[in-house]
Formats: sequence, C-alpha cells, structure tokens
Amino acid sequence: MTHLVQILLPRADETVARELAERFGGVTAYSRAPARGLWKPAPGSTERDDIVVLEVMVEALEAGWWRTYRESLERRFRQDEIVVRAHPIERL
Repeated sequence: MTHLVQILLPRADETVARELAERFGGVTAYSRAPARGLWKPAPGSTERDDIVVLEVMVEALEAGWWRTYRESLERRFRQDEIVVRAHPIERL
C-alpha cells in the first residue's frame, strides 16, 4: 500500500529535502508560504514557529527508519518533537 509521509519542519532546510529525494526518488516541499505554528509551553507565554511541510510517497512504510530519522531531525533542529505522519493513499 502506498503512503504519503509528511514531515513538519520548523524552518526551510534544503539538506533534508535532498536527503529524502536521494532515498525515495523525489520530495515535495511546501515552503513558499510557510505555515505558522503557535503553542503554549507555559501559562502566559506563546511560542511561534514558521514551518514547512515535506512530503514523500513510499510504497513500503518503514516505521523504524522513519522513527530513527525523526529522532535525528529533532537533534539537528534542537526540537522537543518533530511531527512525522503517514497517510495511506489510493492513486486514482
């Protein structure tokens, strides 16, 4: 089953896009109009990030590889958590 894997990154990074294109043969980056993320780390304070979304279509979902890659991105970007999500898709 084909899956669409999305990575929500806190800022544009061409290195990640190149890594994904090399491993999976292509990548789509939504980076022209970054989304804005807001969260409350503590009462009375609000943090903000501009994020980009990278998407890759994969035939086999290698959950262990994606977990390890997410952890490496969290270290690289100094983030508590980076969201990596997968959706099953049907090609029409």
